[in-house]
Amino acid sequence: MRRIFQAILAFGPGIFAIGYTVGTGSVTSMIVAGSSFGMQLLWVLMLSCIFSGVLIFVYGQYTLVTGETALFAFKKHLPWGKAIAILIIIGVSFGQWNSLIGILGITSNVVFEILVLSFPSLEEHKYTTVLILAVVIIGIMYSVLVKGDYTLFEKVLAVLVSFMGLSFFFTLFFVFPQPQEIIAGLIPKIPEVKGGSMLAAAFVGTTMASATFLSRPLFVKGKGWTIKDLITQKNDAIVAACLVFVISGSIMAVATGSLFKEGIVVTKVVDMSQALTPIAGKFAMSVFFFGTLSAGLSSIFPILLIVPIMLSDYRSGELDTKSSQFKWITGIASLIALTIPIFGGNPVEGQVLTQVFNVFVLPLVITGIFLLTNRKEYGEYKNGTVLNAILLLAFIFSIVISVNGVIGIISYLE
Repeated sequence: MRRIFQAILAFGPGIFAIGYTVGTGSVTSMIVAGSSFGMQLLWVLMLSCIFSGVLIFVYGQYTLVTGETALFAFKKHLPWGKAIAILIIIGVSFGQWNSLIGILGITSNVVFEILVLSFPSLEEHKYTTVLILAVVIIGIMYSVLVKGDYTLFEKVLAVLVSFMGLSFFFTLFFVFPQPQEIIAGLIPKIPEVKGGSMLAAAFVGTTMASATFLSRPLFVKGKGWTIKDLITQKNDAIVAACLVFVISGSIMAVATGSLFKEGIVVTKVVDMSQALTPIAGKFAMSVFFFGTLSAGLSSIFPILLIVPIMLSDYRSGELDTKSSQFKWITGIASLIALTIPIFGGNPVEGQVLTQVFNVFVLPLVITGIFLLTNRKEYGEYKNGTVLNAILLLAFIFSIVISVNGVIGIISYLE
């Protein structure tokens, strides 16, 4: 067990990529998609993970080669780079803080559902209990952030992500979809029903999260990697992308096997437990809920960090977790996160909708790194034909999904 734990803690900055990517936003999107459309959107997940892995690699390599962080490099080297960097900061902050609202709402509701299993009388006091749980969760996270450093952040995330992945993978053994359903899901097709476009955009918003790529340079520097670690950085990016696909795909498969075949569509957090219990039993359902809880906690952590990270990136400084600015910004984010618990909104609907907003800044994030890594000054590390082709496809993919996101939001509001 000691060796296993050491192996988990040895995982590099890719653990933050998984933390940003596979949270309750991803869990909710995968469950809602699996319960509504089966494995039909598996192709969107696969493409998102491929493009995400490449972008994680490219952003990390740029920093190891040049020593520059992403937004600072945009500001320094690109035409209109300052405006681009500011737009990205605003867009990512808006999208991530919106996601944080849904994440804390679902996480506190998951804890509540777990408690109700042992204390049914709590159902009469749901609003108060959920709000108290939300305050406690965000309070603990905030305390760890203002007192910790990169090493502590990495260790906490490694444990949470490991619990999350093992929980979802274990549950998959109880409700596995048919192989033909998985193969059919790899054929590009967006379900022609209300909500199909928005879910596809939410998939990309949570899997190809701009925050994942923009934070990569500072986490690589925090790890202490140099240009000698280019291969290690590349392998870390590949492992992160593969784990995101396996974990997210497992969640979708569980929802397909337990919900889609029963004709049950998830609209509330409690729907997940009620649908899974008759098929997999209370133990498997508890494990699944524990995975969802770990996903929420592992996402809250890095999202609280994202705005200080981007501001440090823009100034090309180091992330200072002891500064007053860091404490104020993460404190404001913690208060914003309490929106759904305070006003009592539906966290499932809120989470899917907020994930869509994350896709709109993605084309800028891809364009910026494409231009940086094709500059003559980048020397021998300048992109080759294959890498440029993948980045171009990622850009086109992001544009198509952004358009689908707009269509989905309009349909949702009608």
